Amino acid sequence: MKLNDLGPLMARRRDGGLSFDFDRFRADPALAALQWPDDVLRDFLFDHGDNGHFMDDYGDVDLRAITWKLETIPAAAFPTMPTGESDAGCIESYAADPVYWVKVRPPEVGRHWEDHGTWLRPPLLIDRRLLAPADSGLQVLEGRTRVGVLRGRIREQLRVAPAHQAWVGRP
Repeated sequence: MKLNDLGPLMARRRDGGLSFDFDRFRADPALAALQWPDDVLRDFLFDHGDNGHFMDDYGDVDLRAITWKLETIPAAAFPTMPTGESDAGCIESYAADPVYWVKVRPPEVGRHWEDHGTWLRPPLLIDRRLLAPADSGLQVLEGRTRVGVLRGRIREQLRVAPAHQAWVGRP
């Protein structure tokens, strides 16, 4: 099953049948069979499953081939980590003004950055081998703003934890 195959489910969600009901969305037999964590289902498929950039970059990935695990990633890995080709430059635009991008979020997000030097919710990263078997490393799937803020905070020498939690999808 590929992201492109979920078009009918995404259409039902968009048309209002599932738009505000994540529980019904995740109970769909195709999604339940994936056995993905709720955070991943919500952030990837429920929130972005019909996003044009996501479709361009991840539409042909076999969703059943992905196993998700919450991992600790060193901060040093994030400054060069890419995102999908369709969103090239996106992370850098958030990194240009990390203070602004935290300020426009709920106050608890800013407090978490100040207190812990990291994000409140883990972003989603994907092993690039799932996109092209000859590739290596991780790619930012969802959470480009968070990763941009991290990069900007590193550049501006603001508090940054040495490592960060992220959901990582691997083959």
